[in-house]
Amino acid sequence: MDSYDIGISGLYASQKAFEIIGNNIANAATEGFHRQRLNLNPGYSSQVGSIILGGGVDVAQVTRLIDNILESEIYRQKSSLGHVYQESATLSTIENSFGELTANGGLNTAIDNFFNALRDLSAHPSDITWQSQAVSAAETMANQFRTLEEFLTKLDSQVMYEAETIIDEVNALIETIAELNQKIERLEIGGAQANNIRDQRDQCISQLSELISVQTQNGEYGIVNISVAGIPVLTGTSAIELDVGLDSNLGFGISVAGDLNYYIDIEGGSLGGLLSLKNNIISGIYTDLNNLASAIIKQVNEYHVQGVGSAGSFTNMAGWSMGSEDLADIEPPVSDGNIYIRVTNKNTGEVTRTAVAVLAASDTLSSIAADITLITGLTASVSDSKLHIQADTGYEFDFLPSVLSIPTDSDYTGATSPPTVTVSGIYTGTENQTFTFAISGTDSVGNGTLQITVADGFGNIVKTLNIGSGYAPGNILDAGNGIKIALGVGDLVDGNTFEVDAFAQTDTSGVLAAVGINTFFSGKDASNISVNPDISSSPARIATSLGSDKTDNVNILRLSELNEQAVTDLNSMTPGEFYRRLVTDIGRELSVKEIRRENIEATLQNLQNQQSEVSGVNINDEAAQMLVFEQMFQAMAKYMNTIQKSLATVMELI
Repeated sequence: MDSYDIGISGLYASQKAFEIIGNNIANAATEGFHRQRLNLNPGYSSQVGSIILGGGVDVAQVTRLIDNILESEIYRQKSSLGHVYQESATLSTIENSFGELTANGGLNTAIDNFFNALRDLSAHPSDITWQSQAVSAAETMANQFRTLEEFLTKLDSQVMYEAETIIDEVNALIETIAELNQKIERLEIGGAQANNIRDQRDQCISQLSELISVQTQNGEYGIVNISVAGIPVLTGTSAIELDVGLDSNLGFGISVAGDLNYYIDIEGGSLGGLLSLKNNIISGIYTDLNNLASAIIKQVNEYHVQGVGSAGSFTNMAGWSMGSEDLADIEPPVSDGNIYIRVTNKNTGEVTRTAVAVLAASDTLSSIAADITLITGLTASVSDSKLHIQADTGYEFDFLPSVLSIPTDSDYTGATSPPTVTVSGIYTGTENQTFTFAISGTDSVGNGTLQITVADGFGNIVKTLNIGSGYAPGNILDAGNGIKIALGVGDLVDGNTFEVDAFAQTDTSGVLAAVGINTFFSGKDASNISVNPDISSSPARIATSLGSDKTDNVNILRLSELNEQAVTDLNSMTPGEFYRRLVTDIGRELSVKEIRRENIEATLQNLQNQQSEVSGVNINDEAAQMLVFEQMFQAMAKYMNTIQKSLATVMELI
């Protein structure tokens, strides 16, 4: 009977081989399928006397042709590709939305147009046409800021929504893998080989790796355990559900469902790309955009609050609602300092300047209003957290830094009939200080060797002026730093002095700009920047002048030059440089991502080619194998027929 057993084993092996080959060919185009191979071993051998006889062929097992190290690397590269693809696709959208390559030029052009409009206005400071053009350019720029901010905000929300969708896909895949693990384990514990189910499971793992970086570990009976970001999401047949959300620091991450311990430093897969976009890329661009808008608002407003436009000084002015009266709650924060308010009595022409002290930690809008109300000609109040300043009848006010027409203080001791000193000009220094004018010599103005020595607030000699022989009383003298003086007829004594207060900043606390008094822009950042309604409705309120006669263009000139001045809050760059750097960084980041994506795609293609060589189905090879086993089957059939005939012949002889 051994001969029959040998024949039957050969026929059985051939049939099994046909099944394996057929399965391979049927799945030649199936993604994730690994070619299978029938492993045959020589059958049990028997010994008859000194002769050892073979026992045919045994079907040992059916194995998948798979390189696990190669498969793991493919998972890793797919995760990297999913990550960088998500980043590059979103960065491309951001780059297009910033629109610097479009016909209108985007925000960069809007910023340039705004400052150019201010420069144009400086040549026609009282012309309504140029005033309106400046307002229009400002509104266009503000609209560009708001549009980009709204786009980034919506993109941020979309990223979070996509992450929530992907985490649902991740959970579904993990659950599917758990079910397949269970089937594989049940079959292989029973001695079967679940190769096709393993392929289905591994294909799910491959899909999972495109969504999030995975770490796999093989277990008994075909089980595969999976971890994500150190979280064991699948152990055997037990799956854990994941969730996405914000941690206490508003970092976007993943966690076990129901747990608030979020992991935000996740790399790999589309989900890793979305987390990177949310936590780093978009937030960084958003922060830069807001910083740029805030810097422009702050710089323009700090200059604007000091000046007046062709509409002249103010009789009534209100800020915007602050939400809180406490100065400590104001954003951007204010500092200790003074507000210097000029009040003009329109009936007498008398001009006074009064300092209102500001203590950032303890003052409120109401306390500031109470101090302002103490100034003759003014009344201030607070309603709805808005500061209101009202001039009394016959008065007007402003915050001009121009020097007062008479010295701040004087000492003419010994002079019988001191001259009238008239002060004019616009101070060009960079900090507030008091200039001291000291008289040398004793004589009448325009005679002898009378001189004035001008010293700044630090005691440095600025200029020495001749008011003796050769000076005609009433002539204007340049005292330096934009200050001019003229002395009338009179006598002076050696050692006489007079002082002139000079202001580079009439609000050293920053309160006026913070609460919206005489500002050009309202809002704090890109989300709410807009032109102050007072300016929009009355372009003549654009603060073009700093001089007491209110006809100069000094303030509008320095406003127009802000675009060329480095700003500390913008990494010591000008607004234009900062924005161009922002756009350039987006383009450079996109270029880096695209290059990385191309490199990963090339690497992945190479790995998949290697995988195909190991695990792919070659129809020609399978056909050749089928021919071998077909011949084997036919030969074994003839062998069995020969054995049958031999036995029949023997039986006939008997």
